[in-house]
Amino acid sequence: MVMLKYGKLTALSLALVFAVGCTGKGGKTDSDITDPNAGISTGTAGQSGIDGGFGSEFDSAYGDEATLRAMTTFYFAYDSSELRPDALRALDVHARDLQRGGVRVVLEGHTDERGTREYNMALGERRAQAVQRYLVLQGVSPSQLELVSYGEERPVADGHDESSWSQNRRVELRK
Repeated sequence: MVMLKYGKLTALSLALVFAVGCTGKGGKTDSDITDPNAGISTGTAGQSGIDGGFGSEFDSAYGDEATLRAMTTFYFAYDSSELRPDALRALDVHARDLQRGGVRVVLEGHTDERGTREYNMALGERRAQAVQRYLVLQGVSPSQLELVSYGEERPVADGHDESSWSQNRRVELRK
């Protein structure tokens, strides 16, 4: 009787250990990636869309498709690879163009000078990957997108202040 009790307890313990072991964290698959645009309308100027709370000021500045197409540099906050709302609208226009044209583009990731070289190379790559993921979610073929990280190696502003650093935290889309 005592033996049967310990046998059941052992079997239950092993089942619990197995169940917990199967719920470990694995890598994300393509099906785990969520659309950063989910639930956001991409209306035209004057309609509610991705304005990130900027209102009509945003729509008048970025609503014109030609203006959005001309935007090929996308800026990031310090130590971040999260796309900003103004970048999303421009990337929507670029995604449509890339789907139609079938051309290849290079996504160049850049950082400011703060941090180690290795860290900045990785951050530049994460920024380029964020743009790549968004474009792929919009229907662009991954084979059309090449990623390069320059880290801090190619600054556009040489100063050592926030104004300069903010210009260097970017991804450039090159055709």
